[in-house]
Amino acid sequence: MPLTDVALRSAKPTDSIQKLSDGGRLQFWIMPNGSKLWRLAYRFDGKQKKLSIGRYPSVGLSEARAKREEAKSLLAMRRDPSIQKQTDKALAIEVQGQTFQKIASGVLAKKRNEGKASNAPSKPEPRHRLANAALGNQPISEKTAPEVLSVLRKVEGKGRLETAKRLRTTIGELFRFAIATARATNDPTFALRGALTAPTVKHRVAITEPKELGALLRAIKAFEGQPTTFAALKLMDILFPRPGELPLAEWHELDLANALWTIPASRAKMRREHRVPLPRQALVIPEGLKRYTGHGALVLPGLRTATRPISENTMNAALTRTGYSQDDITSHGFHAAASSLLNESGRSNPDAIERALVHQQADAVRRACARGEHWQERVTMGQWWADHLDALRDGAKVIPLNRG
Repeated sequence: MPLTDVALRSAKPTDSIQKLSDGGRLQFWIMPNGSKLWRLAYRFDGKQKKLSIGRYPSVGLSEARAKREEAKSLLAMRRDPSIQKQTDKALAIEVQGQTFQKIASGVLAKKRNEGKASNAPSKPEPRHRLANAALGNQPISEKTAPEVLSVLRKVEGKGRLETAKRLRTTIGELFRFAIATARATNDPTFALRGALTAPTVKHRVAITEPKELGALLRAIKAFEGQPTTFAALKLMDILFPRPGELPLAEWHELDLANALWTIPASRAKMRREHRVPLPRQALVIPEGLKRYTGHGALVLPGLRTATRPISENTMNAALTRTGYSQDDITSHGFHAAASSLLNESGRSNPDAIERALVHQQADAVRRACARGEHWQERVTMGQWWADHLDALRDGAKVIPLNRG
């Protein structure tokens, strides 16, 4: 017997699901929690399936019957109503621009305009790639905190605690951009603060004792390997750049006539152009490299191809060959060594040191007052540092180390 509006309104929940039939396989389900749902039972390719039509009373009796007839028309054309529903929903979301992928594209375009991201549109930032892989084609406005947490838990479950933490930040950034562009109403990641396991902070190993640093420099001087690897190690200790800056250096960034290396904003830590003075010891290294790598874009290409930069693993492996394990030093440890010893020397303005290290001032007032580059001080400091390294390498006695 066909259903009536009176029967639908008066239906009461019980301890189990009740299913009332309207005919033509259209069913009205009364759930134990009181929800009332429309379902259509049908067969497609020999399989019994169900199509969700909607929730009562948002979808009334007449609308449910109309959707039943639409489904029958699709079945007559050998089209699965459930697949068609998913396709229609995906198309609607895409048209409205409400997917995570669309939002991420908007965020990256904004960052590129601000000089805070790579200008290569085909290469999204790593965390945006991860967010797209997890949530890319899903509507951002429908996501809840538990659903986002489920995605983060999968990353966390692989032991990637820091990645999970940063991914939550990136997803939150996408939600906030969606709110600003009227494509979402809230940021569920705010409720997830403290929900993830906090990663243990692990400081990079570094040699900051002068005599031990001298011994390391002597070991590097005696290194026998690829010219690019040797040059990379030498430039790391003289210029103490941040991770990712030196391996990606290109020839056009070097102005050897003016002893200057300009790191573009897209690769610098603070996403603003960073200039590095080149002391005499650093200037001779690129000159020696030109015969090996001057024909390509990269100053320090990898061993297998000129189009990809030398890797951190290559530099760390070279340090291992000199007798130092990664428990002693890594290629990134030169930055920490310079930070420690330059401050201990007392020879340079602390603001000049912080600017050279591309550190963010903790004090907002001092940060506002120290926007200058302290260029001449940094030129003098850079030359002193290179000379000091020479003195440590050539003047100190060899100190035997227990390197395990």
